[in-house]
Amino acid sequence: MNYLSVEELSQSYDEKKLFEKITFGLDQGQKAALVGVNGTGKSTLMKVIAGLEAPDNGIVSFRKGLTVSMLAQHPEFNPDEKIIEAVFSEDKEELNVIRDYERAMFKTEHDPTNAPDLTPILERMDTLNAWEYEHQIKAILGQLGIHDLEKKMGDLSGGQKKRVAIAQALVVNPDFLILDEPTNHLDLALIEWLESYLATANLTLLMVTHDRYFLDRVTNEILEIEHGKIHKYKGNYGQFLEKKAERMEMEAASIDKAKNLFKTELEWMRRQPKARGTKAKYRVDAFHDVKAKAHSGVHTQKMEVNLKGERQGKKILELDHVNKAYEELKLVNNFSYIFKRKEKIGIIGPNGVGKSTFLNILSQKIKPDSGEIEIGQTTKFGYYTQDETIFDPSKKVIEIVQEVAEYIQLEDGSQVSASQLLNQFMFPPKMQHNFVGKLSGGEKRRLQLLRVLMANPNFLILDEPTNDLDITTLNVLEDYLQNFAGCLMIVSHDRYFMDRLVDHLFVFEGNGKIRDFPGNYTDYREKEGVPVADLESSPKEKTKAAVESKEEKPSTRKLSYNEQRELDQLDKEIPKLEEKKTQLQASLNNETAYEKLQAISDEIKVIEEELEEKEMRWLELSEV
Repeated sequence: MNYLSVEELSQSYDEKKLFEKITFGLDQGQKAALVGVNGTGKSTLMKVIAGLEAPDNGIVSFRKGLTVSMLAQHPEFNPDEKIIEAVFSEDKEELNVIRDYERAMFKTEHDPTNAPDLTPILERMDTLNAWEYEHQIKAILGQLGIHDLEKKMGDLSGGQKKRVAIAQALVVNPDFLILDEPTNHLDLALIEWLESYLATANLTLLMVTHDRYFLDRVTNEILEIEHGKIHKYKGNYGQFLEKKAERMEMEAASIDKAKNLFKTELEWMRRQPKARGTKAKYRVDAFHDVKAKAHSGVHTQKMEVNLKGERQGKKILELDHVNKAYEELKLVNNFSYIFKRKEKIGIIGPNGVGKSTFLNILSQKIKPDSGEIEIGQTTKFGYYTQDETIFDPSKKVIEIVQEVAEYIQLEDGSQVSASQLLNQFMFPPKMQHNFVGKLSGGEKRRLQLLRVLMANPNFLILDEPTNDLDITTLNVLEDYLQNFAGCLMIVSHDRYFMDRLVDHLFVFEGNGKIRDFPGNYTDYREKEGVPVADLESSPKEKTKAAVESKEEKPSTRKLSYNEQRELDQLDKEIPKLEEKKTQLQASLNNETAYEKLQAISDEIKVIEEELEEKEMRWLELSEV
């Protein structure tokens, strides 16, 4: 049953043509994702489909009687509005009575002497059979951590507002749900809940997201917008990669064939007199078709990152008993750590436990309450913040880069101009002279990333770097960061991004406690005993060009990259401990002093306990 029809849709922004005459549809139960590089019009297309913008041409139609709901990329609320008013803003009879019921219950609980009469509300709830609906809504609000419905929207953080927006989109019980970057500003636990909810919900879905695990788990169709056209692929993100690679190969072969034919036909055209007869007209028309095909090419622009990083000395960054609190809230408690060269550390933990504060302490944006921080002489920070840099909208793109430098040194020692560097970051010459105010959200983030990297940092701090960046850009950024010669610290809700890059984690557990965990995010989830349901294998173990479908995967789990490293390390450490134990036991025969004999015995006992622990871990890993 068809739920959405998009026919011959076209849209331009100023002089830029985003998409032209695109046609597609979604049936009941389909869960589709729209992918494409930044600036291709994904968010614009979503707004047109949702009826928030009018197209230049074409028709968007939903099946009559459907409840359609949308989560915007940057939801906006009246700051004086209460959460309950925002969540229950849809004028729907069942929602209205549930809102009245929740308000009445809140007043009864908090001011029993002025409690309202619940009888008429309970009767309306019974009449409308709204109790099951109310139970579902309470479950959604509970999972989203929304409890105080009387709080004003103006008092909420960005992440809290996003939760309210998600609740607002879900409580209407939509038949068709439109989501624009739903995972931005959510913590990892909430992303996994939303992922599970959408995967099992009985609804039709169209979304834009850069979260590749989310795409794999939820979607059954991918719509790629490229060069103003739509390409459709059945299956999840992994299957999309495989099928796209096949399509690109076929297109390349078709273009090669057209080029060969074009050479032949061009010779024929040159031999013909200018006044051609009508008998050859069909061949002349065919020539122009072949020419267009031969010159079409696969013009897929790709970001290049080959910027130079400053060399690091022996001392990089040392934290000694660092503390930070705001009133009674402890964010960093007695934390010490010595950073080593080429470390890649991920930071995880729920919102509000101090992750961004910790990064600001490292980069000297704020001072700790106590403790010592020593920064190496050669350490040069680059800090990409989760808050979008406010560029002057009246300035041109190239002027923003020239503010930092006219010429930039690359990894191979060569220099490029600001214009050449912008071209490598997918800002072609024509776009470089556009005003910054005309860029999309993702293009502004890409420009912000360029400004950070061109300063050649050797200690790179990335706070939610995946927000608003497209998947193609993320893949290139990941390749660069894997080979980054300096220290890297990442806060990200993108599990794929974290899994591919980090060696270990700083786990923020609340009340200022920070735990060092050896492994990536998937390793952590598995170690903590919480299964990471239906996730693909670690991105370090799979190629980008072809990804096996889940049905074809063997059920046996293989060692992750970090587990294999741990096993290799244990193979080296266990023999050393055994050798040391043997040496200590031999020294007992030559010792007569009681105190020394006791000390050696105690040391042997410690080594035996360590050996037992390491051998048990070695057995666990070797059995995998």
